[in-house]
Amino acid sequence: MKKTILSGMRPTGELHLGNLYGALKNWVKLQQDDSYERFYFVADWHALTTGFDASEEIPQKTLNMVIDWLAFGLDEEKNTIFVQSLVKEHAELFLLLSMITPVGWLERVPSYKDQIAQLGKAKTSNYGFLGYPVLMAADIIIYKAHLVPVGLDQVAHLEFTRELVRHFNHLVGRDVFIEPQPLLTEVPKILGLDGRKMSKSYDNAIYLSDSEEETQKKIRVMFTDPRRKRKTDPGVAEECGVFMLHKIFTPKDKQEEIKDACSKAQIGCVECKRLLVKNLNEALSPIRENRNRLLNDKDTVKQILIDGSKKASQKAKETMEEVRDAIFSNSRLG
Repeated sequence: MKKTILSGMRPTGELHLGNLYGALKNWVKLQQDDSYERFYFVADWHALTTGFDASEEIPQKTLNMVIDWLAFGLDEEKNTIFVQSLVKEHAELFLLLSMITPVGWLERVPSYKDQIAQLGKAKTSNYGFLGYPVLMAADIIIYKAHLVPVGLDQVAHLEFTRELVRHFNHLVGRDVFIEPQPLLTEVPKILGLDGRKMSKSYDNAIYLSDSEEETQKKIRVMFTDPRRKRKTDPGVAEECGVFMLHKIFTPKDKQEEIKDACSKAQIGCVECKRLLVKNLNEALSPIRENRNRLLNDKDTVKQILIDGSKKASQKAKETMEEVRDAIFSNSRLG
């Protein structure tokens, strides 16, 4: 029997290089292994937990994000690509799991207080925000997912799901769900234009939707090694956001040349950026072509999501039959 992999993203619209080479590149790599069944979804209900006031934007953002997925190489023939809200069973399992989840567990989730501090109480004073880890757990276990691709910093979030699985199975007296394991992935460090982590919220990102000219303008103003105030100052390439992109888009042998020349002040930041722009635009060119083609064929993209959601729903329905039987035929709960 194939193992199941599941992952998803909130619909934020067009994706930037951090999204593409952080999570999506790994998704595309995993689709080459036929020993897995893979589910990738748009977490549009999750987007409502902090963005209900902008809910009208979600459909278009969903479409734009999935277009970037497909343009980058995620294959709808090899993966089930779907929308969370089109599979209503997620909501039913979320409701049932909410009945057994201690509030204290939710308040201990690592990102809970951080998100409140970052987003403010106005956006986070709702039950949906407090309970989002339960919805996240439902998303994963409804497909009996064995593996969830995550970075090391996200393992704690997955542990909540594992704990909830143990709690549910204990209460109903049978192993309805399996404990999902983290599939640790190496996430390349990608800095934005201002030297901070590349993020849409920081307005420092380079997007797949950017033209060659827009990409060139952004790279031109990108922060470099702060030690290099003059061209004659030696630099430390590993601490430079521009070189971090070279490590993705520039051939290995050329990377070493640039690194060595930077450390000896034999190359200036302007020249370093010029080389990056050339390599970056060459790498993104076929992906941009795919993206433009899909933008002119949105009906096909919508149909991919409809078909994928129907397939996901079949799997979810089977799980929910087990869940209802486990809960309502159990004398300790009924």
